[in-house]
Amino acid sequence: MTTHDSDRGVRLRAADAELTLRPDQGGRISSLRVGGTELLRQGERFGSFIMAPWCGRTREGRFRNGATAHELPLNAAPHAIHGTVRRRPWRTVRADDTSAALICELAEPWPYAGRVTQLVELAEDGSGLTCTLGVETDGDSFPAQAGWHPWFLRSLRPGGPGVEIGFDAEWQEERGADHLPTGRRTAPGPGPWDDCFGMPDGVDVTLTWPGHLELNVRSRSPWAVIYDEQAEAVCVEPQSGPPNGLNTHPRLVTPLEPLEISTTWTWRTLP
Repeated sequence: MTTHDSDRGVRLRAADAELTLRPDQGGRISSLRVGGTELLRQGERFGSFIMAPWCGRTREGRFRNGATAHELPLNAAPHAIHGTVRRRPWRTVRADDTSAALICELAEPWPYAGRVTQLVELAEDGSGLTCTLGVETDGDSFPAQAGWHPWFLRSLRPGGPGVEIGFDAEWQEERGADHLPTGRRTAPGPGPWDDCFGMPDGVDVTLTWPGHLELNVRSRSPWAVIYDEQAEAVCVEPQSGPPNGLNTHPRLVTPLEPLEISTTWTWRTLP
């Protein structure tokens, strides 16, 4: 049975999987438990939050929409980072036992009217979930991005083995000293990473906690940032474009053509 209140959020359940959404905390997935085991970091940097209407860093907070120049607040000086909706309240449109739909209106400091929609669906057998984001305009067209920033626990139990990250990428965006892509693509290198990778056939990254669980992150989008520089968690971030994409790979949202992106996570227990 779905529960929904301001203190505990929206809880979805299927088989031995339980997911909690917090509309009051940026619409994020605050918890994902499989067989009673929490997969997402808790605490200050926790769960899986939504990046929109841009992902990662936007250089010096500046972008253009045609001839119009805009400046965003520098919340990761000297850049603007991770969009505007991760700390805004969302509204639950509908929810049942295994799915929920949420909405967040775009507002200042984003200079265009519109909204971000989110649909989260837990598989009926509890073996995975699918998240779908949409970015819509209420009038003027504008460039945008969307994606997810999950904090997966490095270890699922105290003293347990650390997670192993497996993926094949065609390229890695060379990262400059300012943490933004330089525009040069290189062969994928070893970690630790805070880097954007290109996967033309779609994002496909596997996280393996030996002897416990395997989780696969997929998306039709060809871009993912992988971040594993913290001791407590690792991040696999499917997104519709690379960091600074408002300037380098803009996706125009129009009244007839919203931006849509989805990701699917599937998991299985390991012997």
